[in-house]
Amino acid sequence: MEELIRRTMGPDVTVEVIPAPGLWATLVDNNQLENALLNLCINARDAMPEGGRLTIETANRCLDEAAARAKDLPPGQYVSLVVRDTGTGMSPEVAARAFDPFFTTKPLGVGTGLGLSMVYGFVRQSGGQARILTEPGQGTTIWLNLPRHHGPAETEAEPAAQAGSAPAPAPQRHGTSGETVLVVDDEAPIRMLVSDVLSGLGHTTLEAEDGAAALRLLRSATPLDLLITDVGLPGA
Repeated sequence: MEELIRRTMGPDVTVEVIPAPGLWATLVDNNQLENALLNLCINARDAMPEGGRLTIETANRCLDEAAARAKDLPPGQYVSLVVRDTGTGMSPEVAARAFDPFFTTKPLGVGTGLGLSMVYGFVRQSGGQARILTEPGQGTTIWLNLPRHHGPAETEAEPAAQAGSAPAPAPQRHGTSGETVLVVDDEAPIRMLVSDVLSGLGHTTLEAEDGAAALRLLRSATPLDLLITDVGLPGA
C-alpha cells in the first residue's frame, strides 16, 4: 500500500512508515484492511490542507487485564496499526461521534460520514477495537488493534497432491463471464483500488468521477452489469 498512499498524499505531506520487526500475524480480510488504511490516510490528508506529516506504524502489543479493560478488549496479544497526522485535530464532541455512521463535518457532497464507521465496523467484526486520540490543532492518532493469529498463515497456493489421490480441482475464478462494472467515486485512489480488485476477479471496469460522467455512461450503448457508486457525489 505504501506507493499508493504516497501518491494519494501528494507532495505537501511527508509520509513515514515504521514497520515493527517480527510483526505477528492477524487473520483479517485483505481488501477490507487495505480499504480501512486508505480511508484513514485520506482523512489524514484532508485534515492537513497546508501539508504536514503522516506516520503509519505497526507494533505487537500485549494487553493485561487493566490495559485490555481500558480499551474494551479481552486480555491477550494484538497487532496494532497506527495512523498519525499533524493536522487540525478534532474537538472532544466530534471525536466522540467520529465512528458514527453518516456523521461528518465536511460540506454536503464532500463526505458521507461512512469512511470511519466502516473502518470501525471492520475492526470490530475482526475481533479488535479502534481508538482515537486527538486535540484541536494537535493532530489525530487512530489505533487499530487486531487480535494475534496463532494458526498457520493462509495462502492461495494449492496443496500438493498426494500420491494416488485425485488431482485437486482448479480454483474457480469469479467474473469469468466478463461482467462490466461501472465504478463511480470522486476520490481517484478509491476508484483505482475498487477497479484493481474487480479487474483481478476478471471483470471489465469503467470509471466515472461524478454523477454527470456516470449518467453519460449509463445512457450510452455500453452494456453494464453492475453499478458501484459513492453515497454522496459532488453535483449529484
